[in-house]
Amino acid sequence: MFSSEDKKFMEIALELAEKALVENEVPIGAVVVKDNEIIGKGYNQVIQNNDVSSHAEIIAIRDASKKSSNYRLNGTTIYSTLEPCHMCAKAIMDARISNLIFSATEPKTGSLVSIDDFYSRVGLNHKVSFTYGLCKEESSYLLKSFFQDRR
Repeated sequence: MFSSEDKKFMEIALELAEKALVENEVPIGAVVVKDNEIIGKGYNQVIQNNDVSSHAEIIAIRDASKKSSNYRLNGTTIYSTLEPCHMCAKAIMDARISNLIFSATEPKTGSLVSIDDFYSRVGLNHKVSFTYGLCKEESSYLLKSFFQDRR
């Protein structure tokens, strides 16, 4: 189901999630890939930026858009260590990203399989294909560690 290239890119997203963890942010990482090359990277920076929109996916999309000098990211894949929230799912769609691969589901805010099936809505102007479960255990472990340390 997942290729060795998919695994490689998700492992980089997990490294970014670990960076977030070290910086006391919720450990989520994301990378945007085009033609087997990373063009955007991001990890959660909500607390340090005092910005609710500083999610890993949003930062990775901003980075990819800046590097490609285009707000449209056609033909790209985004890898995220957690199921996107509605804000991130909409940004992925609006950026015209073709594919999404995420690790763990998010039972409280996940917009694609957990609390909603956002991408299946009729009338959306772009179709994003997605799969999930790649490196699920590693991502879940990082998230559980983060929240256990805060309880």
